[in-house]
Amino acid sequence: MGTRKKVHAFVRVKPTDDFAHEMIRYGDDKRSIDIHLKKDIRRGVVNNQQIDWSFKLDGVLHDASQDLVYETVAKDVVSQALNGYNGTIMCYGQTGAGKTYTMTGATENYKHRGILPRALQQVFRMIEERPTHAITVRVSYLEIYNESLFDLLSTLPYVGPSVTPMTIVENPQGVFIKGLSVHLTSQEEDAFSLLFEGETNRIIASHTMNKNSSRSHCIFTIYLEAHSRTLSEEKYITSKINLVDLAGSERLGKSGSEGRVLKEATYINKSLSFLEQAIIALGDQKRDHIPFRQCKLTHALKDSLGGNCNMVLVTNIYGEAAQLEETLSSLRFASRMKLVTTEPAINEKYDAERMVKNLEKELALLKQELAIHDSLTNRTFVTYEAMDEIQIAEINSQVRRYLEGTLDEIDIINLRQIKEVFNQFRVVLSQQEQEVESTLRRKYTLIDRNDFAAISAVQKAGLVDVDGHLVGEPEGQNFGLGVAPFSTKPGKKAKSKKTFKEPLSSLARKEGASSPVNGKDLDYVSTSKTQLVPSSKDGDVKDMLSRDRETSSIEPLPSDSPKEELRPIRPDTPPSKPVAFEEFKNERGSEINRIFKENKSILNERRKRASETTQRINAIKREIDVTKEALDFQKSLREKQGEYESKGLMIIDEEEFLLILKLKDLKKQYRSEYQDLRDLRAEIQYCQHLVDQCRHRLLMEFDIWYNESFVIPEDMQMALKPGGSIRPGMVPVNRIVSLGEDDQDKFSQLQQRVLPEGPDSISFYNAKVKTEQKHNYLKTMMGLQQAHRK
Repeated sequence: MGTRKKVHAFVRVKPTDDFAHEMIRYGDDKRSIDIHLKKDIRRGVVNNQQIDWSFKLDGVLHDASQDLVYETVAKDVVSQALNGYNGTIMCYGQTGAGKTYTMTGATENYKHRGILPRALQQVFRMIEERPTHAITVRVSYLEIYNESLFDLLSTLPYVGPSVTPMTIVENPQGVFIKGLSVHLTSQEEDAFSLLFEGETNRIIASHTMNKNSSRSHCIFTIYLEAHSRTLSEEKYITSKINLVDLAGSERLGKSGSEGRVLKEATYINKSLSFLEQAIIALGDQKRDHIPFRQCKLTHALKDSLGGNCNMVLVTNIYGEAAQLEETLSSLRFASRMKLVTTEPAINEKYDAERMVKNLEKELALLKQELAIHDSLTNRTFVTYEAMDEIQIAEINSQVRRYLEGTLDEIDIINLRQIKEVFNQFRVVLSQQEQEVESTLRRKYTLIDRNDFAAISAVQKAGLVDVDGHLVGEPEGQNFGLGVAPFSTKPGKKAKSKKTFKEPLSSLARKEGASSPVNGKDLDYVSTSKTQLVPSSKDGDVKDMLSRDRETSSIEPLPSDSPKEELRPIRPDTPPSKPVAFEEFKNERGSEINRIFKENKSILNERRKRASETTQRINAIKREIDVTKEALDFQKSLREKQGEYESKGLMIIDEEEFLLILKLKDLKKQYRSEYQDLRDLRAEIQYCQHLVDQCRHRLLMEFDIWYNESFVIPEDMQMALKPGGSIRPGMVPVNRIVSLGEDDQDKFSQLQQRVLPEGPDSISFYNAKVKTEQKHNYLKTMMGLQQAHRK
């Protein structure tokens, strides 16, 4: 086990314009915070109210960026997790103080992402830096809402809702949630997709202190498993990182919660109180019992609170005077957490498959050493391999000859042969027992003691003694031998045998006739069972008959049935705009839609080329900057060493000359690429204009078609014909289906704007766009289903 260490506690102050400078002061070392309150004069002259508090912490983060928060709080915990140490990072504080922003951040902006996405990014970056290990990453997302456990990733199509409720289970390996889905992620984008999927399923509510208040505790867990790529390494390490976003404590008088939000606040405050009780008990060295089972939150975090992990607490507080009482309460919790100690240790396990392979190698080496030893001691006929069938048959023959007395002794060669000799003794004994039993069965009829009908028949035949036992019944056996009774004369022994067998045979026939399932009955039962399953033809006939009955019982089709659609009469209610628009694109507007898609594909291709050209330009620009710095260094070095002139010309060395030529070539490439980018931008602008024109034309044509087909009364259709008083397009439209920029357009523009500044954000935005597309699709389908029901 590792050495014990204290929990690290940090404080992050929410930025505000109304900061209480007179009441809140920070230490010079940025590791302490002092709180000063003014005395309440309403208490009178004798006033023992405490007005000053001082809290020593591991760091105070005031006006700190998300980058600085992660570097200070979480980076070391995540890096040690890949070495086998468990880690936990927890955000605690008052509602609206910035816990969710610290943990998750703003998913709309890559720069404002929080600890959780940055931890995922660091994990995959460190995996790339360790090619000697095969590291697997799995994630899970748990929500504790009103003391109930929920899987935030159960909405994925391959997971589905759980039939049984989730429970917290303890085993020697630790605490785990039974029923919680764990998902394997092979790349960074997949992990971000799971994170965004879970974030959309979280329960939030609005009150006076926070418009998007989290109403549940959430635990995002990253499971790591690292195997060495060398086959000889049996050990592998496992670890997990718990990223905990606690729901905020709130005073009902300030938040103004009521109804469902009030019930949620009650559960939140209750669980946070139990959490604080567990922290107080952990900090007290004299306490033997820690109340982990008081609530689901403390039970789920039993491994993290005082366990074998590196734990960090981030306490989020307000900097305003109006929230000073809640700020003091949060700082007290942070001080108590610093008293808790943990014992981080590397989680090492052994791979059973690799252990078997290593043991097989070691066994082969030992056999080789034994073979060398036997050859040196003239034991050349000794083998240590498993015996084959011929060798086993030879040992069996030796055992039989030994028992018969034709073989005086069996030669002992090795331990494996001794074991096989004893095994063959057992085999021979078993075979002899079977031979004895089969011989008895051939000579006599055996009766089972539990067969009462046969016993009664034997008793009627007079084949039992005066005590009611079968004649010749062995002690402790379940069958009796058919021996003649004592009243039988010795001279009639053969006849008695015959009469004994005949009643038994007739008894067997009688029993066969009176038994509930005889041979014929079995055939009949099997036949009847097969008749219960109809053949394919019979099934088809039944299905056809059932369909005929259903169709005969159905009422005549309404006017909007498929048969009626063939008529020119329009439906009573017009279809929804999305459904009608799809129909329009496939029929009347198919040509315009085809041109629109072609122009759009050309536009996307030009944008892709522009993005690639931009990346090349940025790379050339960076190389130009590096070359300039090297050239400036050479110039300064030449000036220090002294300049040389020949016939009025400056003399430079070969290295500086090569740098000048390289800079010239780079500038030439830069100008060429930049000219290509300008041409591409002009093409993109022209293609965008064509796409907008096609979009506008497609919308206008659809508007005319929809109104003429479903909105305009039939008596006005004649007026729309050529020569009529109403021209196409003059009918007003209340609502139109928008063909605005889709997600791909937005993502392409986002790439051009953001990627040159942050190339690592591609996975983050890819996952964000895919998650939004999925949920937009689900909303659209639900809307269509509701419209169809109406």
